[in-house]
Amino acid sequence: MNARERINLPLGAEVTEAEIPGDLAMWFFIFAELAVFALLLGGMAFARGTWPEMFSAGVATLHPQAGLINTLALLTGSYWVARGVADMRAGRLSSLPRWFYAGAGSGVIYVVIKTVEYVQLFSAGYNLRTDTFYFFYFFTTFFHMMHVLLGMVILLVVARRWQRGVYQTPGARRMAADSAASYWHMVDLVWLMLFPLLYILP
Repeated sequence: MNARERINLPLGAEVTEAEIPGDLAMWFFIFAELAVFALLLGGMAFARGTWPEMFSAGVATLHPQAGLINTLALLTGSYWVARGVADMRAGRLSSLPRWFYAGAGSGVIYVVIKTVEYVQLFSAGYNLRTDTFYFFYFFTTFFHMMHVLLGMVILLVVARRWQRGVYQTPGARRMAADSAASYWHMVDLVWLMLFPLLYILP
């Protein structure tokens, strides 16, 4: 029996194979990115255990309120993107671009706040070479911000192409919407791991 066929369960119930949301190539890309972030987070955890005083001092110079606002912005963006996908699946096709534009807008909030944080830290004399904490802070958050920007571009491109009627078939529409949403949720997930490590844990 191949994987595409139905599987007969002992009680007579039937299930079908679950479909991966979006393009398989996008998922390979997502898993590759997650592997890179896992290495960064592992290195940060090791450094934190090796130099706890340095990390505590570094955390004290950050602004947890800014980190919290960025967390709420990205979570709100994920909600809006999920709403767009839900509307698409429910047949309300015209509303998806509006939700995706809103999701990209939440990314703008994140980028503006993160840029302000960088300016304040640079003005105070902190940079990548200050110590190990700031190396990890600037490197990982900037790397993540590049992914936020890419996620914004993906959402905007899909929303624009959607409005222009590029996706003619239900399969194409579903593939585009699910792929864009999956990438954005990955970006959000990574930040949910970075936020406590950089702003909350002493």
